[in-house]
Amino acid sequence: MRLVVVSAGLTQPSSTRLLADRLATAVEARADVDVRVIELRDLAVDIANHLVTGFPSPVLGDAVRAVEEADGLITATPIFTASYSGLFKSFFDLIDFEALTGKPVLIAATGGTARHSLALEHALRPMFAYLHAVVVPTAVYAASEDWASGELSERVDRAAGELADLMLRTPAQHKEEELIPFEEQLAALRKKP
Repeated sequence: MRLVVVSAGLTQPSSTRLLADRLATAVEARADVDVRVIELRDLAVDIANHLVTGFPSPVLGDAVRAVEEADGLITATPIFTASYSGLFKSFFDLIDFEALTGKPVLIAATGGTARHSLALEHALRPMFAYLHAVVVPTAVYAASEDWASGELSERVDRAAGELADLMLRTPAQHKEEELIPFEEQLAALRKKP
């Protein structure tokens, strides 16, 4: 199974990437998955160019396809102004509207204080619900003080178990698109009154 990790951390090293890696490792311990990590920081210019031109660069197109074809996703973003980062939202704006339908998704975020933890519930969960993804019940938020806490490890383990279980129970349906030759499409347009 293909597990794609989308990390929207902006710095290197990034606590957001660290959290995403911990979650991926915990899923790997429970299911046989091939993990691919997509660092949005590296794609920021490509994402912006695609939003204004409508055309993805080859590397961005590959990242979008990886998300759309994944059997499960781990998404992690830093929280800014009580919501996901603009880079995170801009990337998911490029994903085909139906591509996440039924796809298991684990949502995670990092922030300076615990008071931003509800951003997962009021921002990320509704966005993925709108995209018809199946978001695991346990969201994982890590504030600065959580990194030394055993509670973070417990949340990571619980969320990873939920994602692995969903991925094992609901394998993704990879649909093949029916290709209609251009001549047939053009002929159909000419027949319309």
